[in-house]
Amino acid sequence: MAVAFDKLIQSLVADVASVLLGKEEQIRLALTCLFARGHLLLEDLPGMGKTTLAHALAQVLGLDYKRVQFTSDLLPSDILGVSVFERDSSRFCFHPGPVFTQLLLADEINRTTPKTQSALLEAMAEYQVTIDGDTRKLPEPFFVIATQNPTSQSGTFPLPESQLDRFLMRIELGYPNPEAELQILKGIDPERRMAELQQRLSLSQLAAIQQQVERVQASDALLGYVQRLVAYTRNHSDFAYGLSTRGALALLRCAKAWTLLQGRQHVLPEDVQRVLPAVAAHRLRDAADYGDQSGYALVDKMLNSVDVIG
Repeated sequence: MAVAFDKLIQSLVADVASVLLGKEEQIRLALTCLFARGHLLLEDLPGMGKTTLAHALAQVLGLDYKRVQFTSDLLPSDILGVSVFERDSSRFCFHPGPVFTQLLLADEINRTTPKTQSALLEAMAEYQVTIDGDTRKLPEPFFVIATQNPTSQSGTFPLPESQLDRFLMRIELGYPNPEAELQILKGIDPERRMAELQQRLSLSQLAAIQQQVERVQASDALLGYVQRLVAYTRNHSDFAYGLSTRGALALLRCAKAWTLLQGRQHVLPEDVQRVLPAVAAHRLRDAADYGDQSGYALVDKMLNSVDVIG
């Protein structure tokens, strides 16, 4: 079983990496987020492959996929859906929006207004939407991948801390390495490769993996390490505020999912350290307010200052 699972993960990563060249680590983090039942925020410059990653994951996982381009004039009803009066039947009929899918790509989420951002983020938190007094469940699984450009770019509405916290992980793709970029320049066609991707995982297999994450073991010593990391953010003067209990649970859940991807059943400190930047950086701010990237510097301080053994 462990060998079969390891081969399955390798095939998933290899397939997506054939489209998004040189980004195997980021692909594994994205799978970690999905297996941990969270939502993913991709932040990077335009043209780095954020949309490609989302589409490729939908292909290999066999998930229904929809994409919404967020703009300044987008309305909540454009995402959630709307009830329309139909003359023939003399009643209102609900027309579901693109949120009723299994994998939703919210492209450039920080280019729309806070009201529309909140409509999506409420659906992410509750896994349901309420319109005209009727509550409608969203499909399972429901996985949101949102992309945003750096907030330093013009025309953006930065997500507030409470809404950033809805994303289990935030990752950056970065520029491709020279070898991958050379392959692209030589004529590798990601669009053609995308069309050739095949489903590797059934919905029942995905559900089983998500359940298996919950059964990954974490020792008391490991939990103590997580507590010390969280306490450091709450007590050190460099932090404007510390990680919440929800943030601590997110860290542990992602560490368990990362552990499972490595073919193990017991979380090691290295697993916590590997997912910590993606889980914690967007939840932290420097007390001196050095800007959006300060969270990564604070994570480095945590890793360098907190001992694995208490």
